[in-house]
Amino acid sequence: MLNLIRKDFLLQKNILLIMLTLLFVSINFATSAIWVGILFSIAIVMQCFSADEKSPIHLLLNSLPYSRKEIVSSKYIGACVFVILVLVTIFIGHLIIHKEIFPWRNMLFITNIVLIFISFAFPFSYMFNSHYLLIASGVLFVLYLMLINLFLPNLNDMIREISGLVLALDNDQSYLIVSLGVLIIYFFSWVLSIRIYSKKIF
Repeated sequence: MLNLIRKDFLLQKNILLIMLTLLFVSINFATSAIWVGILFSIAIVMQCFSADEKSPIHLLLNSLPYSRKEIVSSKYIGACVFVILVLVTIFIGHLIIHKEIFPWRNMLFITNIVLIFISFAFPFSYMFNSHYLLIASGVLFVLYLMLINLFLPNLNDMIREISGLVLALDNDQSYLIVSLGVLIIYFFSWVLSIRIYSKKIF
């Protein structure tokens, strides 16, 4: 399975290097490194996932001495590694550019949001295809624009306020409980993706 994760890194190393470089540069201009980190993490993870969706690649992977459980597991483990790479880049960028240490709570917030996204995106993509996820995201974005224009014009401010309140919490135990809940969701998503992928016919 480690070879499958290594394969993802080798295939995506150029794109990964470009995106991490852009992330490093973005830290100097972005008003919020948190949302930049979330967007870059999701983009890198889904780019790596979509690269393996072509039928010939699936046929090749399934002809190798790896079980479908290992193929799916490598994606979930690889996604965590990609998120760690983004967090390390943000940490180093903040240290060099802003001369400050990026708060661990912010890193945990990024991790939790990305893992929640992956928990829903991976099973959906295994069942259908990741390009349908892009279409669904587009539809949700249009609905979001309609919502803020017609019903809740201050929705963005509300989201920022809620995020600020969460990050301002002094209770470390609450962070750990939420993170544990996210990990449980991630684990069930992992199991669900294995079941979906094991029944697919290529």
